[in-house]
Amino acid sequence: MARTAGSHSALTAPRIREAAQALFAQHGYAAVSMRQIAAEVGVQVGALYNYTSDKQSLLFDLMSSHLDDLLSARAEDQTEADPMQALEQFTRFHIRFHARRPDAVFIAYMELRNLTPENFATIEAMRRRYEDGLSAILRDGQAQGAFRIQDARVATMAIIAMLTGVNTWFRKTGRLSLSEVEEIYWDMMRRLVVA
Repeated sequence: MARTAGSHSALTAPRIREAAQALFAQHGYAAVSMRQIAAEVGVQVGALYNYTSDKQSLLFDLMSSHLDDLLSARAEDQTEADPMQALEQFTRFHIRFHARRPDAVFIAYMELRNLTPENFATIEAMRRRYEDGLSAILRDGQAQGAFRIQDARVATMAIIAMLTGVNTWFRKTGRLSLSEVEEIYWDMMRRLVVA
């Protein structure tokens, strides 16, 4: 099929990803058709297949790109620090990074169930790499007697759930700024782990 008049290949691929991300976040992956994505972008349905093999590939691409960005940004943000400083860095980083990407975060957490087993395994391994960084901080804090936690893995999952929850309620137009939310969450986090 021919491209819609005025469409440009270099611009179309990112527009397809943006449209799919917005539609998946708003309506859910299962409820969105390739036809809807094409309509949002302004191309014929057949043109989508020049950029992605199917809807599953598009979902996997969105999730893996988000996690690649997360892992890269975290690697750049990390510095040598004692466990308490490292936990503070992680807390602040997680809130800031995720607050700027609400649709990507929603899809990364809520659409796991729609991945094929092979794609799920890949995404789960990427998520585990990120979670393992926090678990290492918590284990170091335990070993040094700085943190009072029973199980580093359980604490990791609880902390990530708590921090990611900011995305469900935080609004830029709300009464607190993101930096104020960061401070409050860091204070709560410190109290949770201090021995």
